[in-house]
Amino acid sequence: MNLFNLEHKTIVLTGGCGVLGGEIAKYLLENNASVILLHYKEKPLLAAIDSLKKISKKVEGYVCNVVEEKSLQSAAEKIMETYGKIDALINAAGGNKPGATVGPNESVFDVDVAQFKQVIDLNLFGSIIPSLIFGEKMAKHKQGIIINISSMASDRAITRVMGYSASKAAIDNFTKWMAVELAQKYGDGMRVNAIAPGFFIGNQNRALLTNEDGSYTDRGNTIIQNTPMNRFGNTDELNGAIHYLCSDASKFVTGIVIPIDGGFSAFSGV
Repeated sequence: MNLFNLEHKTIVLTGGCGVLGGEIAKYLLENNASVILLHYKEKPLLAAIDSLKKISKKVEGYVCNVVEEKSLQSAAEKIMETYGKIDALINAAGGNKPGATVGPNESVFDVDVAQFKQVIDLNLFGSIIPSLIFGEKMAKHKQGIIINISSMASDRAITRVMGYSASKAAIDNFTKWMAVELAQKYGDGMRVNAIAPGFFIGNQNRALLTNEDGSYTDRGNTIIQNTPMNRFGNTDELNGAIHYLCSDASKFVTGIVIPIDGGFSAFSGV
């Protein structure tokens, strides 16, 4: 028996049009899973699907918003009609807003509360609401996996990213709470875990970490100095943990948050 076989898995992925989510989608397709992308804009969704079909035809998508229950419910119903099951949900949608970040010459009192709320809405409720809607479909079969995306910002007071940090800290708690709730009420076939990426360069943080010439900013250098592996993560380095959590190899694993951070969370800075 191959504990890591994903061939017959139907996996729903939010945020699959982003850098990290797109890499996860590509990897899952390469390993014969069926992947359904959810995105709130049609044009990037269709572009992502078109690109991914070069790897595997087992990919499709639905336009829906991760914080809108009706659109998620509609997508869930369509997926169940087509596949009859949902094996896993990966909540990779997320992001930040400039106003929820403390600028270099600002203090916490300059944070835009409205944008702070938007960041909480996207990162926290953008995982909670899909988990409830797709989790309910899974619970009817007493079988299903939910994977959330946490962050190193959830465990440390990483400067500037106030709104993002608060939302990701809540993701850690929600992951553990949901894991306990589903296992106790629906059995050991229901599992909820998270991964906590360290520092990966994506579209949203590129300007914070790198200069136009490719050199590191002061912030980028500080992160590298506190990462024992002495580098940023590569986008494909989340795939092993995702594969493990989606597969039968992790059948007795629930309620955990796996750091993928080059040793950042283990290092004291001394």
